[in-house]
Amino acid sequence: MIVLNGLFPVFALLVLGGGLKKFRLTNDTFLNTSDRLVYYIFFPVMLFWKIAGARSDGGIDWNLCLAVLTTVCVIYILSAVYIRFTVPQFEAGSFSQSCYRFNTYIGMAIILNAIGEEGARHFSIMVGFAIPFINVLAVSTLIWYSGKNFSPGKRVRMTARALIHNPLILACVAGILYARLVGYFPVFINNTFKLAASVTLPLALISIGGALNLETLKGHLKLSLVAAFAKLLIFPIVGYICLKYYGVSDIPFKVGMIFFALPTSTAIYVLSSQLNSSTDLASATIAMSTVLSFMSLSIVLLLP
Repeated sequence: MIVLNGLFPVFALLVLGGGLKKFRLTNDTFLNTSDRLVYYIFFPVMLFWKIAGARSDGGIDWNLCLAVLTTVCVIYILSAVYIRFTVPQFEAGSFSQSCYRFNTYIGMAIILNAIGEEGARHFSIMVGFAIPFINVLAVSTLIWYSGKNFSPGKRVRMTARALIHNPLILACVAGILYARLVGYFPVFINNTFKLAASVTLPLALISIGGALNLETLKGHLKLSLVAAFAKLLIFPIVGYICLKYYGVSDIPFKVGMIFFALPTSTAIYVLSSQLNSSTDLASATIAMSTVLSFMSLSIVLLLP
């Protein structure tokens, strides 16, 4: 029942988003606007609220964070080796991101359904460390394969700008600082955050469902399958080994395994567009990994 209880609500809203788009009850303008609202306002508010409520250092599982960062490094290196011998330069940046970037919205929704508030807090803190690290890898790789001769200083500035302008990173940093310095909210402030956060996940999932386009798989089936294989099979296996190595257990272990089994982030499309990489491949890998992630997430939810 944990699989049904954890996954069905999430995938039901994804299907609803696709159905609303198909029957023209939503359109691209609505989806783009809602995506911006979630990315710049509602999800940062939710992350800040979840993290800031964790009192002092006790809310951070450092071994979980280390396991996640180690796993990302391993997958990044493996993807770089594969790119070196197989992937065209124009598609390299999009492919690389597809192997290790994760859909935060789907992750938070599943963890809330399957584990609850404590799991959501561990997840929020963990992604506070993972997102900046992953953004550095993604932006650096996209710049390297962009076909443009940027100076080292320009590359550093572009990477720094991507980090500073990322609202999720800012929310995580602010939440960690607030948790260390204060650690609680007055009731009326807490209720305000709670109400705002309740909008986040339904709107995000409907937007993701509406934006999925399986037509993009044509012409990119092989690479999107390889990326999905890396993201949904190799990533969880390496992640499992790292979690065991660092001694992560109980709720943090479950949170980590769900994290490793998540589909590719929809944000890879935006970065690919901005830094001269294949948006068609980005769209294809998003669609492929989202559809196939039902299997990987089902398996990790059944782990003891």
